[in-house]
Amino acid sequence: MTSPDDVHEDGLHEGGLGEGALDEGGQPLLLMDLVELSAALEAILFVVEAPVTVATLAVAVQQPVDAVRAALDGLGRGYDERHAGIELREVAGGVRVYTRPAQAPVIEHFLQDGQRAKLSQAALETLAVIAYRQPVTRARVSAIRGVNVDGVVRTLLTRGLIVEVGTDADTGGGLFRTTEAFLEKMGLRSLDELPSLAPLLPEIEGLDAFTADDL
Repeated sequence: MTSPDDVHEDGLHEGGLGEGALDEGGQPLLLMDLVELSAALEAILFVVEAPVTVATLAVAVQQPVDAVRAALDGLGRGYDERHAGIELREVAGGVRVYTRPAQAPVIEHFLQDGQRAKLSQAALETLAVIAYRQPVTRARVSAIRGVNVDGVVRTLLTRGLIVEVGTDADTGGGLFRTTEAFLEKMGLRSLDELPSLAPLLPEIEGLDAFTADDL
C-alpha cells in the first residue's frame, strides 16, 4: 500500500505512476487500452539505447506501473508465441528488445553482406561528425545533422569504424569514437592528420555552445 508521503503533488509515485495518478493538469490520467499501450511501449523499446525501467516507461506513457508491466508481459509472450525474431528481456534492472539468439546466423550473414556495400552519404556525414567531435553521443550527432542517426550509427558500429567508449555524464547516452579501422580506411596515422574542419563541415562550427538541454 502506498502512503500519502510516497506520492508527489503531481500524482507520481516514487517508483513511477501509480493508480490514481494525475496528469500535468492535475486531472486523473486517461487510461489507454491494452492494444494502444502495448504499441506505445513497443515503439519506445525499439529506440532506447539501453534497458529502461518499468517506472521510466510508465512516466513516459503517463500510465500506471501495473498497466505497463501487464502490457510488457503481453508483448513478451506475444513474441515468444509467434516465434518472432526479437524477444523482450529483463536486463540490468530494466527491459529491452533484443534479436533472438536463434537468428544470429541470419544476422551475421546480413551484416557480412553489408560490409561489402559502399557507405551511404548519410553514413559518411555521420562518420565525419563523429570523427571531428569525438567522443560524442548519438543525440548530439542527430542534433548536428538534423536527422535521426540510429540506423546509420548501427551500420558504422557493424563496419568497425566506430566504437562505444562510455557514457555521457550529463545525458546518460553512449559516447562514440572512431577506431583504428577508421584510420586505416582513411589512410591516416592519427586523428591529427584529419583535414581542416571548415571546408568539410562548415555547418557545425560553434556547436561547443550546445548543452544537453538543446538536444
